[in-house]
Amino acid sequence: MNMLTRECEMFYMRENEYISSMYIRFTNIINSLHALDKTYSNSDLVRKILRCLPKSWMPKVTVIEEAKNLNELLLEELLKSLMTYEMIINLQDEDEEKELNKKKIIASKSKEDSDEESDGDMTLITRRYNKFLAKNKLGGKFFKKGQYFKQESRKEGLTCFECNKPRHFKN
Repeated sequence: MNMLTRECEMFYMRENEYISSMYIRFTNIINSLHALDKTYSNSDLVRKILRCLPKSWMPKVTVIEEAKNLNELLLEELLKSLMTYEMIINLQDEDEEKELNKKKIIASKSKEDSDEESDGDMTLITRRYNKFLAKNKLGGKFFKKGQYFKQESRKEGLTCFECNKPRHFKN
């Protein structure tokens, strides 16, 4: 019984837990204590449920505490109110998620478009660079200050020492 009492006192709503599943866990503990002749009043149960909610629920808890008389509030009414609030929060979260997904899709499309533009720009730059190289090259020979430099072969200026004919060599 001490263990169940402690479990009831330390009871809290888990992260990402629904009100309905939290209430089932809470009811199991309370029913076990009731079987051992430990009973709680309705107002004690209402207060315990309100205390076990996470910080994100504090605005709703404050509204309930200020708007309702906790001594007269039935546990079922409290649960109805909490479940309604939970549904509203979930719908808002879904709407926000849809908006985020739309923004992500738009952002990815614009990124793809900019990537395509970048690819187009890179292609244009590459073409212009290749044209520049083609204009400044002639068959692999380079121009410099308007003059055509041709590497002259050492063989062209040589003549045969026997017959004095150009490009004729004796081995």
